[in-house]
Amino acid sequence: MWRCLRSALRSLRGSPAASPQGGGGRPPAAMERAVVRCVPSEPKLSLQFVLPDGSARHMQRDQAEPLGRALARIATNAAKGHGKAGKKSKKARAEGGAEGGAEGEAAVPAVRLFSRDGAAVAEEVPNAAAWQDGAVLHIGDARYRVERNPPSLTELSLPRSLLAGFPVCPKVSAEFAAPQHCVFRWFREQRPAGGGYAAGEAWVETAAAERVFTPSNALVGLRLKLRCTPGDGEQRYGPAREVESSGPVEAGPGACTFDARHLYTQKVCGHGYVRAVSYNILADTYAQTEFSRTVLYPYCAPYALEIDYRQNLLKKELAGYSADLICLQEVDKSVFVESLAPALDAFGLEGLFRIKEKQHEGLATFYRRDKFSLLSQHDIAFSEALLSEPLHKELCEQLAKYPLVQEKVLQRSSVLQVSVLQSTADSSRKLCVANTHLYWHPKGGNIRLIQIAVAMSHIKHVACDLYPSIPVIFCGDFNSTPSSGTYSFISSGGIAEDHEDWISNGEEERCSMSLSHPFKLLSACGEPAYTNYVGGFHGCLDYIFIDRNALEVEQVIPLPSHEEITTHHALPSVSHPSDHIALICDLKWK
Repeated sequence: MWRCLRSALRSLRGSPAASPQGGGGRPPAAMERAVVRCVPSEPKLSLQFVLPDGSARHMQRDQAEPLGRALARIATNAAKGHGKAGKKSKKARAEGGAEGGAEGEAAVPAVRLFSRDGAAVAEEVPNAAAWQDGAVLHIGDARYRVERNPPSLTELSLPRSLLAGFPVCPKVSAEFAAPQHCVFRWFREQRPAGGGYAAGEAWVETAAAERVFTPSNALVGLRLKLRCTPGDGEQRYGPAREVESSGPVEAGPGACTFDARHLYTQKVCGHGYVRAVSYNILADTYAQTEFSRTVLYPYCAPYALEIDYRQNLLKKELAGYSADLICLQEVDKSVFVESLAPALDAFGLEGLFRIKEKQHEGLATFYRRDKFSLLSQHDIAFSEALLSEPLHKELCEQLAKYPLVQEKVLQRSSVLQVSVLQSTADSSRKLCVANTHLYWHPKGGNIRLIQIAVAMSHIKHVACDLYPSIPVIFCGDFNSTPSSGTYSFISSGGIAEDHEDWISNGEEERCSMSLSHPFKLLSACGEPAYTNYVGGFHGCLDYIFIDRNALEVEQVIPLPSHEEITTHHALPSVSHPSDHIALICDLKWK
């Protein structure tokens, strides 16, 4: 970050005042900048400025140190800089035959700091209090306007893959600034007339001035450039940065499976409603294996399994649902950090991530910032919670009677993400939002029953003990069909010890126990024919369970038609980024 500021300091000497259009950042007249970074949580502050001889200075001083010591150090640095410049001048004259005299001997300049109103700042004042925004630093005859914690960009990057008709969401990280207050200007390469290189300016500014830019088909074959000027919402702007795309815009796939669904979700729901999405997005760590390419998804074009391509589709799909809550499964950590979190942030959604134990993928929950605030998080790993939390002591003791099953349960890396949200419009309305991805094996019904028992006990602790009587929304890939014990347990509130799923992997792994939970949960999207459709299997595995006492279903967004799903044989495909289908419903508070 300081490297960027140093460059900016040099480039802005003598430049006009900072503005989002000018892309710069310095005060008016001939006054230089002294950039101060002072953060309460850090013991030192940083000070950067450029001396009259052109040399840049970067100082670190204790925040509690008296101002006088910092000023004395600045004076010493200024004298050294002047002395070096004088010696170089003297040497040059000597080599040219001129007499040097005594020039080059450095006199220590007077260094003072004046507040914004022109009063001298006392030398005993601590640095943290002395270096205020708008103060003026005098070093001899030079004058420096102090800019304390000016907006600055720490990261600006574009996705590797750009498709026409799909949103380009830059990753923007800033200090003392916020992306919503930054100014964005998009440029495209100038298309040469008749081929060859274009004469003159190589970039042409587009009409777009938003954080997210969707290139048209006319831009296929051209690269993009983004210029971002950081702002803090108080009319302060820092130095602009630019980033160019690594490759050109490519043609999009045409119609996608989610296009028709977007017709139902063009607007965000009102404050009395909640639009929820649950979606297993297919982790890259699973899509990019040789087994996936040749056995699981041999019908899918290899390029359509690439993460960069699929991310284009995913970001457009998710953004188009205008959701208030999005629960995702199989989210690669790198995909969350580098792609989904920045993209959905641009559409007003805040993201939370929980990685699986010893895995590279996990769960992500996003919530709309202007409708909800986060009160608390209560994530757990099933195996760890089962062993360590008193809440599950009875279940753990029962499980110990079946060592083969116990071992398998404890080997699993599955996790549960639980977030408590509060409505920004009505503080009495709170939600317990749970998200999970249960064990996948077709014969693992008994394992899933144990996992869901742990989940329901934990959710009960949060939604009944910590936050009494708050409604629950439980989303996920439960790897369980509507005829399974897991589905029956969630929706009915109990399961008998003689249910067939207790012997899902044979008599030698029988695990019989009676389980119950207190919630009245309903599958908001019903029981679709399938939510997972691959070459060798299709079935309903994903659900959005809601508290029927507090919430009711306003509408369920129709799933893509069977013809759309099977256009390219199965999922994923060039027009659908995952082997699962997103569930979407609008819920209403009772």
